[in-house]
Amino acid sequence: MKKWLMLFLGGWIFFAGCQKISVTEIQNMVDRGEFSKAEQMIKERLADEKNLSAEEKELLRFELERMKRIRKDFTKSREQVLEFIKKYIPDVSDEDLSRWEKEKKLEFMVIDGQKKYFNHAARNLFRLDDECLAIWKQKNPENKKKFDLDLHIENLIAECQESGLTYGHPVRLRIKQGVVVHADQVPDGELIRCWIPFPREIPHRQLNIKILNSEPKTYQLAPNSRLQRTIYFEKQAIANEPTEFWVEYEYTTHGVYVDIDPQKVKAVDPEGPLKEYLQERPPHIVFSDTLKKLSAQIVGQETNPYRIAQKIFAWIDTNITWASAREYSTIRNLSLYPVLNKHGDCGIQTMLFITLCRMNGIPARWQSGWEFQPPDDSMHDWSMIYFEPYGWVPSDVTYGMRQSDVPQVKYFYLNGMDSFRLIFNDDYSVPFEPPKTHFRSETVDSQRGEVEWDGGNLYFDQWDWKFEWKIVSQ
Repeated sequence: MKKWLMLFLGGWIFFAGCQKISVTEIQNMVDRGEFSKAEQMIKERLADEKNLSAEEKELLRFELERMKRIRKDFTKSREQVLEFIKKYIPDVSDEDLSRWEKEKKLEFMVIDGQKKYFNHAARNLFRLDDECLAIWKQKNPENKKKFDLDLHIENLIAECQESGLTYGHPVRLRIKQGVVVHADQVPDGELIRCWIPFPREIPHRQLNIKILNSEPKTYQLAPNSRLQRTIYFEKQAIANEPTEFWVEYEYTTHGVYVDIDPQKVKAVDPEGPLKEYLQERPPHIVFSDTLKKLSAQIVGQETNPYRIAQKIFAWIDTNITWASAREYSTIRNLSLYPVLNKHGDCGIQTMLFITLCRMNGIPARWQSGWEFQPPDDSMHDWSMIYFEPYGWVPSDVTYGMRQSDVPQVKYFYLNGMDSFRLIFNDDYSVPFEPPKTHFRSETVDSQRGEVEWDGGNLYFDQWDWKFEWKIVSQ
């Protein structure tokens, strides 16, 4: 009897303890890779809904989703990583792998006791390690003719200086963007809802947007005021057939160059109309102790806002190497991630730049869409920063400092932008119109599209995105 009572009490204490585990503790389990344990705890917490707030339920449900997404991003085994590396470094050793992992050049997670590498970890190694990068360049020489971006920048600067305007070199582009949902992802006859990113009219930047065609013909275009603007479609699923959505349009884009005299730049009023762009915005813009220490190291005794931004810009360009990144929904804090890992893609670099600028009294905000360097293209993120008395200027820390002795060219991307951009977003993580019912596949940005049905969100592996473009005139 005594033994039975002890077992009963022990089980009750364990059960009660599980109920008291906080959302934060469960998130820590996920971060440690204890997925099975975290899943069990989440299911137990969700089963007792009366003790959870609506916010806690949402957070816990997303942790289940986050773990699914992390598993999709971390699928490579040690053998697969070695196979890729040995194509370039045949005598790679275990010591090499251990060193690269310690130096954060080979990204992995231990999930339920199994080491799994990021899908692009092996390729990223040849971006993040100088010796590996040299080997890659030797074995993969660039043969095709590249777009002369620096010549474009020089011509744009000259045009703006001659005209006295802050914008120039208009380019008319035609875009066709679509989503193709794989067959049988949704039951026959069920309604599929699709959001495709769509550009906003922005004075002197993005003008004369004209829709040419779409599939289906009926759509709902979000108002221009939507900072993550979309065009929305609906279509019923047909068994054994893919479901396609697309829109085709033209627009005119301008390059920007704001000729800033640093001596004229003044600090903005921290309590003034730009206060929103000087504040923290968790989870990605957080003035953590780590970033405060880094900020002091970068800025030193500098007090001029332009020079501070210049220092931050140069530090990120020099110290945070571009590399392919995990899906943003799997990263808890985008601005902290590159400081801890020494690398990041354009959105991660940009979020760090925005955060450090805000910490130093410089208003900064998100902007993103696509970039073009004919004939190449890519999804891309950058920022807008504010210098008094010049106003908002575009800034692209990923493009960084140009290899030029001319200051205006070298720091062009601190207060300028080339003419080959497509802007979808003037903010991040804001609701669509009409709003999504289920979790977004991309919780921060909006460049590929979003798809769902009554049964849930359709993640990126359930559909393909298509993007075509051509220059109409320039």
